Amino acid sequence: MKTEASYNKLITSISIILPIAVATLFGVRLPNVEPLSFLPPIYASTNGLTAIFLLLAVVAIKNGNRILHERLMKASLILSILFLLMYVAYHMTSDPTPFGGEGSIKYLYYFILISHIILSIAIIPLVLITYVKTLSNQFDKHKRIAKITFPLWLYVAVSGVVVYLMISPYY
Repeated sequence: MKTEASYNKLITSISIILPIAVATLFGVRLPNVEPLSFLPPIYASTNGLTAIFLLLAVVAIKNGNRILHERLMKASLILSILFLLMYVAYHMTSDPTPFGGEGSIKYLYYFILISHIILSIAIIPLVLITYVKTLSNQFDKHKRIAKITFPLWLYVAVSGVVVYLMISPYY
């Protein structure tokens, strides 16, 4: 089994490389590839399911159902990864969609979008650290960091749906 130090190196690497890779891929447009315009409602739905699974996982652990909690958390992690893959694929095949709202709704949209992006980067190491604490049977530490990770991850999942709903009329 890996040591916690080796996991920490991996977490640090992923937490740095993943946002850089996503930002880099945003600048890439695949020529002669049909835009994957069907993806936004699908990846928004994966965010919605992630939020539901996160909430159900908290209920499960509060009710003492550790196995269901673990399964829901793994499903949340898988859904988040699928979201990211679909999101990048969409943006590599489609031009950016400008938000068409005006006035205060525009400021609200950009506040939610920017906070969503910043927190989606911040939760990468938090989710991974929280997960590693379970792998190393450090459940007290897992519980402490999960109290930080959970609301941030939930915000990212819910705000992703809100951002989609706000921009969807302009696709």
